[in-house]
Amino acid sequence: MNKYIYIAGPLFNAHERSYLELIAIELEHNGYKCFLPHRDQSGIDETELNGSEMSPETKDKIFSNDLNALKNADLTVALITGQDIDSGTSAEIGFTFANGKPIIAINASERRYRNLFVDGMISKTVNNIHEIIPAIVSISVKPDAISD
Repeated sequence: MNKYIYIAGPLFNAHERSYLELIAIELEHNGYKCFLPHRDQSGIDETELNGSEMSPETKDKIFSNDLNALKNADLTVALITGQDIDSGTSAEIGFTFANGKPIIAINASERRYRNLFVDGMISKTVNNIHEIIPAIVSISVKPDAISD
């Protein structure tokens, strides 16, 4: 089976979502299976995501889908751009770290002082999408390395 990668990052505007989708394309073209939270939700109708208000049931579905994907992932790739690391991204990084799995962060060449506690959980930081695959290889997470 392919290695499974959870892609974490802020989802608050089209630019952030587009950058995360480019990360997924790079990984998937190199043989990795990815979970991208805004793209890969299951059991949720598109109409449930319209507007800024969601039902408690929809929120529960999203939480369960994200949590299951994090549990099943072999590693997390996290976009850590912005004034501070997004709170949801920080939670995903913390969960991954607590479960003994590696985290590769992409800072998009931003030079910022980051939260040192969250930064301490990151296995490797890269500057751009093209550096992700070499980073994964450097921590020995290759496609088809684990059998079912």
